[in-house]
Amino acid sequence: PCLFLSLLQFFFEVGWCYQSAFSCDHICTEPDTWGNVSQQCNGRSQSPINIIKSRVSTEKDLPSFQFIGQQDAFHARLLNTGHSVQLDLPSNIWVQGGNLGETYKALQLHLHWGKNGGPGSEHTIDGEQFPMEMHIVLIKEEYNSLSEAVSDREGVAVLGFFFKESRNDNKKFNPLIRALKRITSPSNTTLSGVSLEMFTLPQNNMTRYFRYDGSLTTPNCSQSVIWTLFEDTVPLSSKQLAAFSQLKFPSGKPMVNTYRPVQPLNGRQVYYSGGHVSVVSAMVLITSVLVSSLPLLHHTT
Repeated sequence: PCLFLSLLQFFFEVGWCYQSAFSCDHICTEPDTWGNVSQQCNGRSQSPINIIKSRVSTEKDLPSFQFIGQQDAFHARLLNTGHSVQLDLPSNIWVQGGNLGETYKALQLHLHWGKNGGPGSEHTIDGEQFPMEMHIVLIKEEYNSLSEAVSDREGVAVLGFFFKESRNDNKKFNPLIRALKRITSPSNTTLSGVSLEMFTLPQNNMTRYFRYDGSLTTPNCSQSVIWTLFEDTVPLSSKQLAAFSQLKFPSGKPMVNTYRPVQPLNGRQVYYSGGHVSVVSAMVLITSVLVSSLPLLHHTT
């Protein structure tokens, strides 16, 4: 029966889905054939990718970011979109710096995860897949929507955060984790009294990141994204990570493994912000130790 339904899928346009959502009872277009939904998904600058640390470049100037409104509390809509969990963000959150060139305003954040805390990130580092990955989606301040921004080759900026399993709960995430119970099936609820700062890294942990040009990781896969992926990870307990696997796709199947497989790099360069900083810091430390030791060495000879 599935073979017959797959043939129907080939001839008739159906909605896109992750591999984990496909079944004989719910036919949809899986990641390998997203090009049938949008031709851009077959492009040469697609995301996500596997980042190989030994091949990144530190030649590009990548300074730290400046956030405006990151600490401000807000009330916002939290959605089970049928593909992921999405939190709408107020437009008074802005991001500058990081060699983005312009100011970008926030639209939403969403997450990608595995199954019960198993591998689930979209991007990988040296082949390692993390339990979860969060994307903060921003657009240039001159645009009013994502559909407008994707017409600009640098119209969209996405900040990506990897998660790791920790022994204890990350209490800052508890309001979101509790709210998941209200959107088990595709629906929405309100998340109150939260700030973007609650879901990200401390500011001093956001200086080490990878940068490359890519695409949206879901159809229509527009190749208009400046990607920033932070090296440091956000901790969540195994129980908190597993809570996302209690959500359901529209078909009723568990919402798990919500990630697109990594795509070919096709000659693109990946840059790293922290490499030269670490080397300079190490040299300064060594020099200061030697200088401070000179009087002592002179005194003992």
